Amino acid sequence: MRKSIHSLKRLFSYLNPYKFTFIIVLILTVIALVLGTLSPYLSGLPTTEIAKNISEGESVNFDYIFRIIVWIIVVGLIYSGTQLGSNWLMANIVQSAMRDLREEIEEKINRLPVSYFDRNQQGNILSRVTNDVDAVSNAMQQATIRSINAVLGIIFGLAMMFYINPTMALISMIMIPASLVISTFIVKISQKDFQEMQNSLGDMNGYVQENMTGFNVLKVYGREKEALQGFNTVNHRLRKYGFRANFVSSIMQPLVQLTAYGTYIAMAVLGSWNVISGVILVGQLQAFIQYIWQVSQPMGEITQLSSMIQGASASAKRVFDILDEPEEIENAHDLPLPEKISGNVVFDHVQFSYDPKKPLIEDLSFEVKAGETVAIVGPTGAGKTTLINLLMRFYDIDSGQILIDGVNSQEMNRSDVRSIFGMVLQDAWLYEGTIADNIRFGRLDATDYEVVDAAKTANVDHFIRTMPGGYEMEINSEGDNVSLGQKQLLTIARAIISDPKILILDEATSSVDTRLEGLIQRAMEKVMQGRTSFVIAHRLSTIRDADLILVMQEGSIIEHGTHESLLAKGGFYEKLYNSQFAED
Repeated sequence: MRKSIHSLKRLFSYLNPYKFTFIIVLILTVIALVLGTLSPYLSGLPTTEIAKNISEGESVNFDYIFRIIVWIIVVGLIYSGTQLGSNWLMANIVQSAMRDLREEIEEKINRLPVSYFDRNQQGNILSRVTNDVDAVSNAMQQATIRSINAVLGIIFGLAMMFYINPTMALISMIMIPASLVISTFIVKISQKDFQEMQNSLGDMNGYVQENMTGFNVLKVYGREKEALQGFNTVNHRLRKYGFRANFVSSIMQPLVQLTAYGTYIAMAVLGSWNVISGVILVGQLQAFIQYIWQVSQPMGEITQLSSMIQGASASAKRVFDILDEPEEIENAHDLPLPEKISGNVVFDHVQFSYDPKKPLIEDLSFEVKAGETVAIVGPTGAGKTTLINLLMRFYDIDSGQILIDGVNSQEMNRSDVRSIFGMVLQDAWLYEGTIADNIRFGRLDATDYEVVDAAKTANVDHFIRTMPGGYEMEINSEGDNVSLGQKQLLTIARAIISDPKILILDEATSSVDTRLEGLIQRAMEKVMQGRTSFVIAHRLSTIRDADLILVMQEGSIIEHGTHESLLAKGGFYEKLYNSQFAED
């Protein structure tokens, strides 16, 4: 409960930049509520006047009644205008605050370490950024003004009730603490279910996103039934907590309304007696009964909003969990990049583990000179990709040091370190945009000529020109309107245009056919000239000309040397090489 209140307080802090507009909203709301509070009193005046005229045997004073009706219409029009103005301004405030929140989330995501995305499902993260922020936005949009209206409506209604008859007002106030006790009890029960409901919704989004991404694989292996069973498990859990949360919170309104009905009956009896006794006028009793509803109706509305507010609280907590995640730690004083990067790399007694209880890389040392090509081979789980992650500072080492041109990379700014590298991954990633834009992603200020030149170097220019629209062809959001091999060549062109000092190729040719492998190899030979290159090789035939081959197993380098020297040793590399060709 305390965490929920803290989340809501933190959420409303996003309204601070718009506090002056919010003050105007409050002023308009107060005006509207004052006028709304006067309406029952004004509507009771004609009743009192007619009762007086009849009791005194006079004709009905239509002039007086007409004037009151005019005032009621004027008050009603001003009331509607102020309500419209406050709602319009509040909508602007909330949407601006949500824009700021989304921008903060996006900036935060860009500062999160890679390890966060390794630990969490992409669909769950996406659900927090979209569904949870939308839930918060809807709640703030609808609940803020309505809650203010409700609270002030109760205050003004009670004030008029005390003005009419303090004794009756005091008795009527019993329904307020009774309603608060009921509301607090039910909110305490349902809040946990609302949190579980939002978590289940995030799990469902993650599950659906994961299965949609691998939909073809599911179809190929006939795993539709298993996927449906997994979905049903998550779906039933969401249904369970969704039902419990909404059902328990829905009990609140009828129970609160029950207190209002009891108060209404009691005041109708007591008020009638007071009219007969001459304590109050009949029109005042009419107005008092209306004020009971003016107090009870906002209380009922607050209970209606409780489920939305609780859902928003749960969503806000999930959003703030992202914002509170530890960021990549930067040094207090970063060492500058060397003025001229040559590309010398040294791993000096490096140790690293994802889990402190399970060491992965222990005492890893090797040296790569500028312009050399280093191939990293080994079985799955040997630590090949981990080595690249450490080199790029996606993860920080536990001990030892990684030197780039003699400077410890751990003492440099991460952005500076990564600006040295160009990367071509096994899973080629393109974003929705033109082919030219995707190549230019490597260096945004690249000219059209440089884009074409990079494409030619990557042996993809011919493919691009055969496409409809050429370089202006739009890559769709899934990136499936170009082949896998063409994607790979485009990512190589992107790496070329960034002009990296050190190049990393992570299984760059493992997913393409032999013809495209040849094109990629020729492209890579061009781009690797004069650059230090790290190649994680799947096909050992592609690394015969490497200056140095590092053979890794269980986080350690067990062999190193050239292709010929390693074959001559007759060790692990020779067995790996021969077994691969035996399989072929």
